[in-house]
This record gives sequence, C-alpha cells and structure tokens, in this order.
Amino acid sequence: MRSKVADRGIVLWDVDGTTVALVGRTRVIAGMTCISPVYTAPEHRRRGYGTAATAAMTRSALESADVVVLFTDLANPTSNSIYQHIGYRPVKDKVVLSFL
Repeated sequence: MRSKVADRGIVLWDVDGTTVALVGRTRVIAGMTCISPVYTAPEHRRRGYGTAATAAMTRSALESADVVVLFTDLANPTSNSIYQHIGYRPVKDKVVLSFL
C-alpha cells in the first residue's frame, strides 16, 4: 500500500488526523487509467469528502493518462450524481451475471 500512496495511486482524505475517504486508481496502460476503489466511511458521508477526494484523484490521473474511467452502480443515484457533477459522463451500461 505504501508504494500506491507514494506513486499517487491512492488518495487518503484526512480531516483533523482522521481518514474520512479513500480513492485509488490503476496504473496507466495504453493511455488509460481507472478510478477504483472509492470509499467514504459511513459516519463521514454527505460532507463532500468523497467528492473532493475523487475530484483530486481524477485531476492527478489526467496528468499522466489520456482517458480516465470510473465504473459505478446505476442503482446508486448519489454516487452517479456526484460523478456527473465532477465531470464524468455515462458512456455505456454493463450487466454482470453470475451463474452458480
């Protein structure tokens, strides 16, 4: 994990010494990187921390990648609204099916 932090592959958003949000990204391959994971601790949600961390990671990713992608759950209107607010646009819907 330390190398991901040093490589700017992970953003830990701290408030008064407490980590409130985490955003990661993959390495750049063929000019593309993916924002993942995105997490805000439940007790710190709805304060803009996840939004700020995701926006910061996206800006950082755009310094070294031509394309930045982010996958989201279409059933989560909160995250979808946030991602569109900071500049992401829907491109394609994907359905994943598992057969047991």
